[in-house]
Amino acid sequence: MKNIEIDEELYQYIAKNTQYIGESASAILRRLLNFGLENKSLETTAAAVTVNEISDKVEVSLKVDQPVVSIKTAKIIKPEAVKLVKAVTESHETVFNFINKEELAMQRGAVGRFLLILAALYRAHPEQFGVVTEISGRDRLYFANSENKLAESGSSTKPRQIPESPFWVITNSNTTRKKMMLTKASISLGYSDIDVEKIRELL
Repeated sequence: MKNIEIDEELYQYIAKNTQYIGESASAILRRLLNFGLENKSLETTAAAVTVNEISDKVEVSLKVDQPVVSIKTAKIIKPEAVKLVKAVTESHETVFNFINKEELAMQRGAVGRFLLILAALYRAHPEQFGVVTEISGRDRLYFANSENKLAESGSSTKPRQIPESPFWVITNSNTTRKKMMLTKASISLGYSDIDVEKIRELL
């Protein structure tokens, strides 16, 4: 067995370049590297990828049989990792058009800022915002279109409605987890790495 470790930033780049749900890591890398299937010395289908939600490493296991490389069929263990596909949007609006920094500064805690940022994301992308409901943790949902769905997904989730939207979000997580949720939501809505970092820092 061969193990390849890649850092979180590279993994996020691979995830953002997924063209359809279920596309394997091997297929994505072949496309990005312009490495075609004409190389007949390799019998390749896909790479088995194991993703841990909190881990900052992605481990790819390859089974090598001489003289032919045989790579087992791809399976993303954490489905939300593949679902972080850029939302297609024709709008030129961005979250930064709807952020009021003075209003953010007036908030007493992270929960208030968190909800305002999410509200701005919704106002910028009302048609695409539903993709955030596909983001979840190991044992519970982060976003939903009803309070009951979040309450049923775990205890003490403290669901709050995102202002001026039909969506709800859990609020009992720490600031680090809230930043992670903003990161995943921003990536899902098609923001660049630079803009994702700016959004995180608003919290």
